[in-house]
Amino acid sequence: MSPESIHVDDQELRRFMKEGFIAMGVPAPDADICADVLIESDMRGIKSHGIGRFKMYIDRMKDGIISPVCRQTMVKETENTAVIDAGDSLGHLVATHAMQLAIDKAKEHNIGMVAVRNSTHFGICGYYPSMAVNNNMVGIAFSNARPSVAPTYGVEPVLGTNPISFGAPSDEVYPFLLDIATSTTQRGKIEVYAREGTPTPKGLTIDLAGNEPTDSKALLKMFVEGTASLLPLGGAGEELGGHKGYGLNVMVEILCAALSGGSFGKALSGMEGDRHIPHRLGHFFVAVNIESFVPIGIFRAITGSIMREIRSSTKAPGHDRIYLAGEKEFEMIERRRKEGVPVNKSMQDVMIELKKELKLGSFNFPFFADDTSTLQNSQRLSA
Repeated sequence: MSPESIHVDDQELRRFMKEGFIAMGVPAPDADICADVLIESDMRGIKSHGIGRFKMYIDRMKDGIISPVCRQTMVKETENTAVIDAGDSLGHLVATHAMQLAIDKAKEHNIGMVAVRNSTHFGICGYYPSMAVNNNMVGIAFSNARPSVAPTYGVEPVLGTNPISFGAPSDEVYPFLLDIATSTTQRGKIEVYAREGTPTPKGLTIDLAGNEPTDSKALLKMFVEGTASLLPLGGAGEELGGHKGYGLNVMVEILCAALSGGSFGKALSGMEGDRHIPHRLGHFFVAVNIESFVPIGIFRAITGSIMREIRSSTKAPGHDRIYLAGEKEFEMIERRRKEGVPVNKSMQDVMIELKKELKLGSFNFPFFADDTSTLQNSQRLSA
């Protein structure tokens, strides 16, 4: 954590984002959903997709790239499936509706699958399978993304980070929850490096000459120019399995674009010449009713036993614990409920700017000096 970071209350941070969405014309119930997805990212310690991305959504709504009012329409629907056109609406909102629809279908017909087209960035992929887990189901979510990843043996960004998330309930304290990009890292992580003034580690990116750039701020510019790319999961070439990450990446592209009848690859860049346009992303959601296969108690017990057997296996030298997917994030949630969410100096400055720009009310953040004194005076008067 940056020495300039300040811990803030998670619910106050959530309220700040909700009020910001409302100020942009997002209806209050929809703003509530969007803020919930974002704060979940901060609570899990995924700082690339929470408050750190908030200004991006505000700017895109200002530019007309994202509609603040939901315009989703049903394209096609069966008992088990559906295709939704998001109409360039907020991805968090449409994705939540789509996953809930998949869950509802699975309750009635054992499995539900929903494809979405013409959507926008939907935050952390892991939020949506968690919805299924909370309903005693297996949940799976995919999304394509603007091109920033080069294929194996290529150097041009033609694929997105294309995340995959899978969630399953267990009899452990936490469910199993996998949430990964199919690239070595995500663009948001490079944005975090740039905000913190730290270099990007070697092995994550490649430029047109085959070099591995590490200047984080320069990389963000190179991504826009198309002169640098992230590498597929596994890295360059096939030696360390880069072709496997590349294959998974294309699989996600097919599920999210071909099944939805939507856009893919370079068409997701958000640019038409020098003009910014909607990104028109695709998502794909699956909910599986576990009771259609085995009683939920048996499933939970076996999943938990798998997790315990792995966790109890022999540790590598210098390590005293083996983690399962999602464990670190769920432990981070507990910690941040007690300690708050860290907000670094650059993010504090962004929040101060947004507060003024959107004419938001008072918030109990130490770096909002006027608000803090107002709240303290109010507390004294009411005491």
